[in-house]
Amino acid sequence: QVQLVESGGGLVQPGGSLRLSCAASGRIFSINYMGWYRQAPGKQRELVATITRGDIPNYADSVKGRFTISRDNNKNMVYLQMNSLKPEDTAVYYCTADLRRTSREESTTWWGQGTQVTVSS
Repeated sequence: QVQLVESGGGLVQPGGSLRLSCAASGRIFSINYMGWYRQAPGKQRELVATITRGDIPNYADSVKGRFTISRDNNKNMVYLQMNSLKPEDTAVYYCTADLRRTSREESTTWWGQGTQVTVSS
């Protein structure tokens, strides 16, 4: 089995910063892309950022210039540095990874349980 565990969420004032972390563990042969999605109350889950194994990032327009995604392939971890946070960034943030559990399996997408980020004064 595979687990993705997020950490680092919390309450922060507008303009503040938070750093999310996500650790992938379990039976993992290789990880393709990793990333972050978010879901605000009453809204659909949306892309925040993804990063390839070769460290090529992709960002939603709403977070470009404020958020930075990075990963550590040796530790199977992905990070999201969030700066200049706005109230509209409030959401549950989910870690995701597209990975292969063995050399013989096709890649599948796995999700973490989510971590709450609240931006409020």
